[in-house]
Amino acid sequence: MQSTRCPSLRTAVLAALLTVSAGCAAQPAVTPTPPPVAADAPPPPAPPPPGVDPRPLADAASMTTTQGTVARFLTNPDGDVDGFMTDDGTFVRFPPHMGAQLTSALRRGDLVQVSGVREEGGSFAAQRITDTRTGRQVIDEPPMRGRPPLPRTARGAGLSSLSAQGQVAHVTTAPRGEPDGVILSDGTVIKLTPPVAQQFATLVRTGATVSAQGYGTRNQYGTALQATAFGSPGNLTPLYDRNAPMR
Repeated sequence: MQSTRCPSLRTAVLAALLTVSAGCAAQPAVTPTPPPVAADAPPPPAPPPPGVDPRPLADAASMTTTQGTVARFLTNPDGDVDGFMTDDGTFVRFPPHMGAQLTSALRRGDLVQVSGVREEGGSFAAQRITDTRTGRQVIDEPPMRGRPPLPRTARGAGLSSLSAQGQVAHVTTAPRGEPDGVILSDGTVIKLTPPVAQQFATLVRTGATVSAQGYGTRNQYGTALQATAFGSPGNLTPLYDRNAPMR
């Protein structure tokens, strides 16, 4: 009797185990439900418009604000408006691609508030300019991508041979604070390279009387030239040919 019962018992137990295993395998997988999103949760940040490279303003710790009246616009040797002088002699500069927008929004005599960074040389690098009367703002934003650069052969094609002479009202500086040119009392901009400016330390200073020859532009906003000869009136030194001074 035992020999016939034991196989039957083992068979019954094995069948029961197989039934339980099949039932467990048949249960569907449970996917966890994500937590609900709050109704007032902020939306994800929107991507920048196509072709625009967003650039944040300068670190808040380095930002400062000044106020003054636009006395005159200033240009670079290519004829682009890239700055203005205020009535108290502050030189406010900004990228040339902002020039057209700025001259459309502002006029000489407008009182403006300027937010930006005061540089080592005393100039003010503007990032936001506000007309205090109209509230119109011009903000430093990078130019749109996709614009083909000016061909190298065309660069400088519109420059003319120019000369200038007068009293230095302001010394311009490079980003590190080294002198790189002067602004005369009539608003004429004379650009030099920092190494050249350092060689004329007695002339590249406020109040000095200087003379220059070079290539640049003259338009309704002013005159600017890149100097090829610089010095005092009647005693010009060629900057790219040191053989003899020009008389």
